[in-house]
Amino acid sequence: MRPIVITAVLSVVLSVAGGTVRAQSLDGASSEALAATLRMLTDPGQRAGAIAGDSDARALDQKIRALTGSDQLTEELYGLAAQIFEELGRSQGGDVGKMLGALEQGQRDPAAFAAMLSPATLARLRELATRISDQRK
Repeated sequence: MRPIVITAVLSVVLSVAGGTVRAQSLDGASSEALAATLRMLTDPGQRAGAIAGDSDARALDQKIRALTGSDQLTEELYGLAAQIFEELGRSQGGDVGKMLGALEQGQRDPAAFAAMLSPATLARLRELATRISDQRK
C-alpha cells in the first residue's frame, strides 16, 4: 500500500506545484514571485485566500484533505509541495517552461520525478506517505 500512497502524495504535490506555477506566471528572473508562491503554500491564511477565489484550487484542496485525513498532515503535504517547488525552481534555474515541463513529466511518471528529488526531500516524501498510509488503516 505504501508505494501507492507515495505515488498519490507525489501526484497531489505535483498538482499543487503545477497549479501554482501557472497561477503565478513566473519568469526566470522573478525570485519574489517564487518567494510569494512558497509563502502561499506554507501559510494557511494566504492559501485559504487563494483557494477561495479558484474553483480548481478548492477541488484540489478537497482532494488533499481527503487523502491526508487530518489538518496536520494537510499542512505537512503543502509544506512538502513548497519544498519540492523550491527545489524544482533551483534545479531548472527559475525557467518556467522547464519547470512546467518537469511537472508535466512528473505527472506522467511520478517515480522518475521522485528520483530527481534531493535525498532529504525524498525521505520527507516517504515519511509523509507512510504516515498517511498508517492513518488510513
